[in-house]
Amino acid sequence: MARILTGIQSTGAPHLGNLLGAIRPAIDLAHQEDNESFLFIADMHSLTQIKGGSELRENTYAVAAAWMAFGLDTSRTAFYRQSDVAEVTELAWYLNCFFPYQRLTLAHSFKDKSDRLEDVNSGLFSYPMLMAADILLYDADYVPVGKDQLQHLEMTRDVASRFNHKMGETFVVPKELVQQETQLIPGVDGEKMSKSKGNTLNIFDAPNALKKHINKNIVTDATPLEDSKDPNGSVVWELYKLVASESDATDMAAKLRAGGYGWGHAKKDLLDALVDGFAKERDEFNRLMNDRAMLDAELSKGAERARSVAQPVLQRVRSKIGF
Repeated sequence: MARILTGIQSTGAPHLGNLLGAIRPAIDLAHQEDNESFLFIADMHSLTQIKGGSELRENTYAVAAAWMAFGLDTSRTAFYRQSDVAEVTELAWYLNCFFPYQRLTLAHSFKDKSDRLEDVNSGLFSYPMLMAADILLYDADYVPVGKDQLQHLEMTRDVASRFNHKMGETFVVPKELVQQETQLIPGVDGEKMSKSKGNTLNIFDAPNALKKHINKNIVTDATPLEDSKDPNGSVVWELYKLVASESDATDMAAKLRAGGYGWGHAKKDLLDALVDGFAKERDEFNRLMNDRAMLDAELSKGAERARSVAQPVLQRVRSKIGF
């Protein structure tokens, strides 16, 4: 049996890119019989950005509701808040003491802001060691990652190997599980969908809000209605083919090429695919957001399960250190 671990930050309700690129694939892995999964909400990582308690708490509930609305079976998965397992911060300190400062300066999360040090807090600088603790604390075998996270996983493997070499075999050295088939989810501007770029689509928004967002922010050319249009490279069609059936996506492309079907029509069809295609998940998300007690109970249950694994691993580390 393989133990798989992954997390998602609570910096807001998961957008379409999170849902299609991370949450759905992680749920599929978690539901495979041969896998044991630990899925967590990285609210402590989010603290590097968010400094408002009510905002962070609301975001955490939104992430939990999204996972569950998309069908996560919490009876077979350890699903928990990172902050509910305090052992992770203790382990992060130990790992910091075994990892070179210079290596941390090379982390993308730090280097991207190193020319604006006033924007860098100590938490952001040591972010890779907290991420390493998230993984090593549970003896994870595999970590699903996108290509942009590979460096942080390499740091996890590095610090685990350093500790094992100096103190004796202690940690499972995890392997990456790069999801090659996961498609790039474009934002409304055509770039990779990202909260930091402000180009996301929130499928949990009310239909009218989603319609306004699509019409305002997806820019199309001025090709006349009756003229042929090339679907390839157009944001509308690229998004539509991710959320519609293959036959519907082929049909839209054909209508665009034939003429008499404009970008306004295509935007309406995209909206319909988002509203109708995720109606069940949206309803369940809203129901869960109105039942915080149930979300708390599920996350507490997951944290208890996570701690039952974390505590023996941490004790193993403490013993090797000499505590």
